[in-house]
Amino acid sequence: MGRYVAIDYGTKRCGIAVSDPSKMIAYGLETVASHDLMKFLDGYFQKEAVECVVVGKPMREDHQPSASFIHVERFVSAFRKRFPKMKVAWEDERFTSKMAMRSMVAAGMKKSDRRKKENVDRMSAALILQSFMEQENNFS
Repeated sequence: MGRYVAIDYGTKRCGIAVSDPSKMIAYGLETVASHDLMKFLDGYFQKEAVECVVVGKPMREDHQPSASFIHVERFVSAFRKRFPKMKVAWEDERFTSKMAMRSMVAAGMKKSDRRKKENVDRMSAALILQSFMEQENNFS
């Protein structure tokens, strides 16, 4: 058994979040350039036991995949080829950027720090992961 890792995939940057070992709490870990993501994950998987990678699925309000879904889908396909034994799960990422911004405001983060997209990406990944874990805990 290992941790969960969540990815808020973007064409430039990806927010990464991880769970605690008990899979109850999600926290933002890192923001990585998209072209360095596989290398980062490879290193992380060598250091930490990971049970599942949760990928944010960009959806429109009508529950259809958004235009950016194709980029995420390509990443997941490449990920599955590189890490064929790793379980991959999807989690709806609608509104996570807005919720991340609200969370940062509520936490008292400085405006200059909230403007840094890396912080929003990392927080969005944590929200994606927290949502996934809440569903896992309710239905398992």
